Amino acid sequence: MNADDPGVTVWLDAAAEEGLHVTAVHDSDFAAHNSAYAGMILPDAVHRQADAALVAAVEKYVSAGGNLMLVYDAGTLDARGLYPLAKSRFSNLAGVDFAFYTTLRDNTIQRAPVLGSAAILDALQVPPGKAVPYFDSLAGIAPDLTPLTPAEGPFYTIDTYYYGHVPYASFVNRGKYDGDILLRSIPGLVAGYRRSGQGSVLYVNLALGSLARRTDALLLHGFLHYFGVRSGLPTLASVPDGTGGLVLNWHLDSNAALKPMETLKAIGFYDQGPFSYHLTAGPDRDTAGDHLGLDVPHNQRIQEWIKFLLARGNTIGDHGGWIHNYFGAHLTEEDKSFELYLKLNTQALEAVTGKPIVEYSAPVGNHPKWVTQWLEEHGFLAYYFTGNTGVGPTKSYRDGERSDHTIWSFPILTLGKAASLEDLHQAGVGDADVSRWLVGVTDFAARHRVCRLVYAHPPGAEFFSNALRVWLEKTADLQKQNRFRWYTMTRAAEFLNDRQQVKWTVSIGKDGAWILEAQHPSDLAHEAWFLPRNVFAKPVIQAGAATVSSDGERWIVVAGEGKTLRFTASRVSTRNTD
Repeated sequence: MNADDPGVTVWLDAAAEEGLHVTAVHDSDFAAHNSAYAGMILPDAVHRQADAALVAAVEKYVSAGGNLMLVYDAGTLDARGLYPLAKSRFSNLAGVDFAFYTTLRDNTIQRAPVLGSAAILDALQVPPGKAVPYFDSLAGIAPDLTPLTPAEGPFYTIDTYYYGHVPYASFVNRGKYDGDILLRSIPGLVAGYRRSGQGSVLYVNLALGSLARRTDALLLHGFLHYFGVRSGLPTLASVPDGTGGLVLNWHLDSNAALKPMETLKAIGFYDQGPFSYHLTAGPDRDTAGDHLGLDVPHNQRIQEWIKFLLARGNTIGDHGGWIHNYFGAHLTEEDKSFELYLKLNTQALEAVTGKPIVEYSAPVGNHPKWVTQWLEEHGFLAYYFTGNTGVGPTKSYRDGERSDHTIWSFPILTLGKAASLEDLHQAGVGDADVSRWLVGVTDFAARHRVCRLVYAHPPGAEFFSNALRVWLEKTADLQKQNRFRWYTMTRAAEFLNDRQQVKWTVSIGKDGAWILEAQHPSDLAHEAWFLPRNVFAKPVIQAGAATVSSDGERWIVVAGEGKTLRFTASRVSTRNTD
């Protein structure tokens, strides 16, 4: 298989975004040099076939101390492309028997929601609101595993925008599992981590790569992160200085936003930030001539708001094309005549701001692939996205192919099936629940040291003014502790583009200490690396400028100005973490 095949690149892209060194390796290279790898992934979809020699090499690698991530249908077919008669040859490593195609046929794979504890879903970086309590019956869930009882709960499952609980496909499996059960479902074990020989196996019974290629990349990212942590590996931070935060993306789609903008001032929003404000600039909202739009070229009031927001460091972006509801309702993948509306919107905002417009959000979430191409051609850096919910800024894949090349998509955060404040109000969600969610996602971003996006419309603020005040108190407190930042899409995207130019390697010195060396063509400043504290002693800077601190869970090495950095870290543990 070619290294540029989307089935391969989706893994490499996600790993790079998670700050991990992952490379594609052919079977023959692995068989010859497997002792050189800190961990190995057998991905879904791209490696269904495996001959007996590869199966034996993988078993030997794990037995000798290797870390394996075994995913879904990897190696379920033999060299001839046929299912083995009884079960997968990797069943012993997985810890359960699976892939009973010869006996179950069309029932070999089944769909159902997955369940796990709040702590496990958090470890997989599933944010609050995406992870939701599961109140349905527990009967029939993974009958061969330790039975679940309501007294152990609450159990959590994964929701998606608009549709609710996600029914994930997984292999029916059987057997008593002797490791840590991470996720389970009606078909059986969905994910587990166990020791095997001197090594370990993370078995993930989900089509992670295939899901990510169809705008559900959350668990691909989550399990890559989990595998890196359990394997005790250094990671490159995805946020400046390793400080987590949120992007707050306001959508102003009509003149109905103007009065609530005053409400936001009373709540105190303009005292924090910066935020990303996206405007639909035309004079109409639903149809041409209704005069319900912002009319940016002729409305002095909105022009003053734009200047007010810019003066406080916020960014102004496009919210679709000129007539919000008409554009969102009629835009298609085939009809590119709507490019005119994109141009009108961009030109109107640039005329007022005097700056290039480089952020975008799609009205009603309608974002055909050609729009992404148009944005890239016109120098945009980022867009909000209703796919891949719960993930940080990413290079999205759609219909099996990578759709983002020079631009970053910013998936939204959700609370169950809803996302914006108006959605939550219409769904009957109360002020206290919205407050817990907003505080929860803030704490999530700060603890995990990642960036996520929340979006809203100013009119929604009038439904949840108390929740927003509590939220601002939380963010202000964390900012004082230097544990949280507000990011605009532009700032986050610019950092990620700069981060892509970082070249770093890890080697092991004669004394057994790990040596990390990094280079950047202009400046490493604000790049950061995380090293698990239960694996490494405090890093020692050997060359270049950097500071070393700890949050109790990890060492944080933040680079100062300069093109090169070198530091060492001795291992306090020679085995992967348990």
